[in-house]
Amino acid sequence: MLKKTNRSLLIGLILWFLLSLIYVQDGGTQPRNNFLWSVRSKTATVYVLGSIHFLKPESYPLNPAIERAFDRSSVLVVEANVNEPGKEDLQNLLDRAVYPDNDSLDKHLSPAVYRYIEREAGKFGLPIELIQKQRPWYLALTFEALELMRLGFDPKYGIDVHFISKARTNQKIVELESLNEQIDLLSGFSDSDQELLLLYTLKNLNILSREIRSIVKAWAVGDTKSVESIFTQSIREEPKLTPLLRKLIDDRNMNMASKIEGYLKTGQTYFVVVGAGHLVGNKGLVKVLKDKGYLVQQL
Repeated sequence: MLKKTNRSLLIGLILWFLLSLIYVQDGGTQPRNNFLWSVRSKTATVYVLGSIHFLKPESYPLNPAIERAFDRSSVLVVEANVNEPGKEDLQNLLDRAVYPDNDSLDKHLSPAVYRYIEREAGKFGLPIELIQKQRPWYLALTFEALELMRLGFDPKYGIDVHFISKARTNQKIVELESLNEQIDLLSGFSDSDQELLLLYTLKNLNILSREIRSIVKAWAVGDTKSVESIFTQSIREEPKLTPLLRKLIDDRNMNMASKIEGYLKTGQTYFVVVGAGHLVGNKGLVKVLKDKGYLVQQL
C-alpha cells in the first residue's frame, strides 16, 4: 500500500503534467492582478483560481484577496482530491503506469528514442530496470518530477493542496474530474502519442529551471497574456501536439465549464482550483464562461 505522502505526490505529478504542457514567459507589462476570477450568475458566485501544483514554501502567504475569496466560499472544488485518493484509483494508476511482467518499454518506443531515454535516465541515476517497466506517459511524469524536486519544488506546497488542507469542517470538497479520469486520459493515448509526450517533456527539462520561475512570477501577478502567448507558440513549434492538446486542454475545459455552470445555478458560493493553463486563450474557461453570458472579473 502506498503511503499517504506518496499518494499525494503521484496525483500532484499528474496534475502538474497536465498543466506543464503550457509554459509561461516573463511578462512585466500587465497590471498586477491575481490568477483569480469571480464568475457570477443571478443566484451564485464561483471563484476560479488558477493553480500551480508544485511550489516552494516561500510562495506563501498567498495574496489576501485569494484567501478572502476562499473564506467566503462554502464549497471547495479541485481537479482531483490529492488527500483522499481511493484504493481503486491507486490500483488503476499502478495498472496503467507499469507494464506487466511480459512487457517492457523498449517494445513500445522506436530504437532511437529508446536509446535517448537510456541516456537521460543515466543523467538522473535511474536504473534501466526501473525505466523499462514504466509506460511512456508515466515516465514523462517521473523525469519531470525528479527535475522539479531537484529545483526545490514540491507538490505538498501546491495551491490545491494548500486549500484542501485549509478547508473547514463545514466546507464541502468536490472534484471537477477524478484521478481515474486523468489516469485514463493519459494512459489512453497510443504508443506514438505517448512517445511524443515523453520527447516533448524531455526537451523542456532543459529549460525547466528558467520556465518554472517564470510560471511562478506570471502566476503571482495574474499575467494571462504570457500564458496564452506560450500556449500558441507551443502549437506552432510542435504541430503534432495539436490533437493531444485538444484532448488534454480544450476538451477538458468544456467539461469543466459545464460543471461550473451547474454551480452557478445554485445559491452557494464555490471556490474552484484548476491548473492555470485552463483559464487562458479563446478556449479557456474565462473566455468560455464570458461567452455564455456570465459576469466574469479578474480580481
